Amino acid sequence: MTVLDGAEGWAYAVSGRVRGTALDDLSGEAVARTLPSLLRALDAAARVDLAGTSGYGIWAPDGRAPHASWPEALLAIGTETPRVPGWRAALVDSGIGLGPVEAGLSALAALTPCLPDARRLIHGDLLSRNVLGEAGITGVLDWGNALYGDPLYDAAWLLHWWPWYPGWRPGDLHAALLTHWRATGPTPAHLRERRHAYLLHIALDALAYCAYRSRWDEVRAHVGTVLTLASAGGGESVLIPAGA
Repeated sequence: MTVLDGAEGWAYAVSGRVRGTALDDLSGEAVARTLPSLLRALDAAARVDLAGTSGYGIWAPDGRAPHASWPEALLAIGTETPRVPGWRAALVDSGIGLGPVEAGLSALAALTPCLPDARRLIHGDLLSRNVLGEAGITGVLDWGNALYGDPLYDAAWLLHWWPWYPGWRPGDLHAALLTHWRATGPTPAHLRERRHAYLLHIALDALAYCAYRSRWDEVRAHVGTVLTLASAGGGESVLIPAGA
């Protein structure tokens, strides 16, 4: 792979061609066969040596992320950034207001005592045609949303977006996650609370982005998810099938 400096401080990489079908385009049966390979790939990413890097949250090309702790990085979702400007005013102007955001942030803050100090590599954008596979994963592309933090976040990211693909069976993902965790070690500590926190963050992130892009049908869907999660008890897996 060759890394090149671009204009205005941007950088880009040119790598060898990776062949495969985007995960988004696979049938439910093919996705179920591919999941074990994807979960192993995420484990490998979480073992990447982060020496020479610092901070939590989305990192810059120099390897630095802006936050001093993982909870701080998550709670910063309520603050606008140059990546997603103007979303708070857009919500107010739309009549939806900031109430759902504040409810989500409050519920997220209540869960932060259950979060680990882990600082590992997270992809943060595993659909949108960024994962390629055949019989297994052949490539994971576009690390522009990558973070440093708890690698369980990527599992929650999949859990949030899985229902948006009607041909996929949610039970396949939940079963694959539990089978993987049980096979690779003890079930993660505070699993339910961590999933709940990350699902809240992911829904808030999607809400902000869709408000910024004026995608109001999607905003309303994410508002519903945020309010459902915010009204649930801490760690209550309201978006997860029973037993998962």
